[in-house]
Amino acid sequence: MRIIKAEATRTIVRQWLITVSIGLLAVAGGAQAQTTPKADQEIKGLLDFVERSECKFVRNGTEYPGPQARAHLEKKLDYLEGKNMVSSAEDFIDLAATKSSMNGKAYEVNCSAGVQPTSTWLKTELQRQRQPH
Repeated sequence: MRIIKAEATRTIVRQWLITVSIGLLAVAGGAQAQTTPKADQEIKGLLDFVERSECKFVRNGTEYPGPQARAHLEKKLDYLEGKNMVSSAEDFIDLAATKSSMNGKAYEVNCSAGVQPTSTWLKTELQRQRQPH
């Protein structure tokens, strides 16, 4: 009888530990990625740069002027922020401004100096913005 009770107790404890572990993982997984004021400022600076640029933003084979490119990237940013996925300007570039989330095709910019990946273009601009003036 004691063996059966000990076995039942172990089973209950094991199930309780599994349940608690799953609960802790769910809470940790729900932790929010939040941008700092500095990151918000950097992202806004990048969006301003896109909007004002003479370069054409190439998405899925179609060229868009700066204001349309900005509007598209802001929609993606809003979605990602709603999922708590952006905590830095690098996250913005990597998750919103690098490739199509529909087909995975890389975004490009077509500038007077040539075509380059949008991620490279924006990372270069981010480094420029971070330089002391």
